[in-house]
Amino acid sequence: MTPWEAVAIFVAGIGAGAINAVVGSGSLITFPTMVALGMPPVVANVSNTIGLVPGSLTGVLGYRAELRGQFRRLVRLAVPSVAGAVAGGVLLLYLPSETFDIVVPVLIGVACVLVVIQPRLNRWLSARRERPHSHGGPWLWAGVLVCGVYGGYFGAAQGVLLIGLMGSFLDDGLQRINATKNVLALLVNAAAALLFVVVAEVDWLAALMVALGAAIGGFLGAKIGRRLPAPVLRWFIVCIGIVAIVKLVYG
Repeated sequence: MTPWEAVAIFVAGIGAGAINAVVGSGSLITFPTMVALGMPPVVANVSNTIGLVPGSLTGVLGYRAELRGQFRRLVRLAVPSVAGAVAGGVLLLYLPSETFDIVVPVLIGVACVLVVIQPRLNRWLSARRERPHSHGGPWLWAGVLVCGVYGGYFGAAQGVLLIGLMGSFLDDGLQRINATKNVLALLVNAAAALLFVVVAEVDWLAALMVALGAAIGGFLGAKIGRRLPAPVLRWFIVCIGIVAIVKLVYG
């Protein structure tokens, strides 16, 4: 890797870290950058997942005020996130990518719809359940498990999926949901990264450049994202999701 290629990956890491803190889909910056520089796709995906862990951590720290009072919810949702991430990492290493090439754009599209209709859907769900689920109930648990599998396999736009799910099943503000999303994304990335360190081929210089950039970007993204009004954040999420679909379909 040349010095200029390393700089390009570092800059991409800053952008990815910032976007991941606000919503997700940062991998759609770093992953294509590494592939464009000649890295094999699986190695690029593995190195990218490892590199994004520090950015996920700084994003969580930036949203620490919104995490107050969410400990029990986080513990409950951490289990399916980690279990799904390990399963998704195994799928990445042992299965072809054709199936996910079809499924992933559909999942992102569904998530964008959920984000748009979330206020209305939230009212509808609240009117039909006897007691609001502070942790989202079994359907959210199952959905987070699926998101964990997806995040361990590829990860781009897992934040969009998580926000769509939690916004529909949790009676809480969008900024607090976004803070929860950052924690779950950190757990998914960290669990998959530990698996990849042990069993996969890693380009450590690329992972380091992503890590340095993402750590900076995660801090900056958290400062920006926490100031966005809920409607603005909601439509920003949808725009990121649409970009993700276009990139995945038309590459």
